[in-house]
Amino acid sequence: MLDLRRLRLLRDLAHLGTIAAVAQAHTYTPSAVSQQLSALEREAGMPLLQRSGRRVTLTPAGELLVHHAEQVLTALERAGAALAAVGTGLTGPLRIGAFPTAVRTLLPAALVALGRDHPGLELMVTELDPAAVPGELRERRLDVGLLHDYDVAPVEPDPALDAMSILEETVYLATPASFTANPIGSVAVASDLPWIVGTPGTLCHTVAMRVCRAAAFTPRVRHHADDFTTVLALVAAGQGVALVPQLAATGPPSGVRLMPLAIQRRTRIAYRQGSATHPAVAASISAIRTSAKAYLGAASAY
Repeated sequence: MLDLRRLRLLRDLAHLGTIAAVAQAHTYTPSAVSQQLSALEREAGMPLLQRSGRRVTLTPAGELLVHHAEQVLTALERAGAALAAVGTGLTGPLRIGAFPTAVRTLLPAALVALGRDHPGLELMVTELDPAAVPGELRERRLDVGLLHDYDVAPVEPDPALDAMSILEETVYLATPASFTANPIGSVAVASDLPWIVGTPGTLCHTVAMRVCRAAAFTPRVRHHADDFTTVLALVAAGQGVALVPQLAATGPPSGVRLMPLAIQRRTRIAYRQGSATHPAVAASISAIRTSAKAYLGAASAY
């Protein structure tokens, strides 16, 4: 019999790429993960991993087992959802993860609706980078999470998760009000200005660098900031220009001009495969979708 916990470790190794990353995700030591994977190999009766120095890759048997592990874990999610559906009323924790602009704009109305309609739910929100959401969902530390990517920098879907699109936003070039050039869908007009971009390694940083390079220039980065409120304050202070999505651009500070670009940021609500019919997950999806629609409607009228 194959141990389910060990199957999860193997599945996560396939996603994360290294034993060290798996150990960090599970708060284990790397040696403990290695021991559990070795035990799984003994249970399977064949090698699942190929080791070359410090590198570890899956054998064909390991890849096959990961595929079946995903199906097993999805079936367990469906079973849990079915059991929850025969219960009376929604109770217990509902853990939601979201990026900062979504926490400020989309979640408040959704949380009010969930608290009103399902008072037995214990709503728990964690603000985190979208890149961390898939791992938190796989490890069951979240029930639903908000992800985003950009049409110029798409993110590969996680096979352990399902996701539903809830909105697409225009991305703006935010400039000091004194800057009057029309971008006509391109950031090239700001090639000589200083830039405010995200921390290297973040999706926002990747997007800014990619958009600028597509316009045939490398931005002169003056500031790094990940919070769009800070970004817009720096723009208002004349410290540079930046890319800002619509959720962060409603009601900008005085001294900021927003120029729409032909770039879209796409937001999805994600959850583990098989969990979409869980009543609490379904309720959260409905509430967040309704909130997103209302928010964008209000923003368009602004």
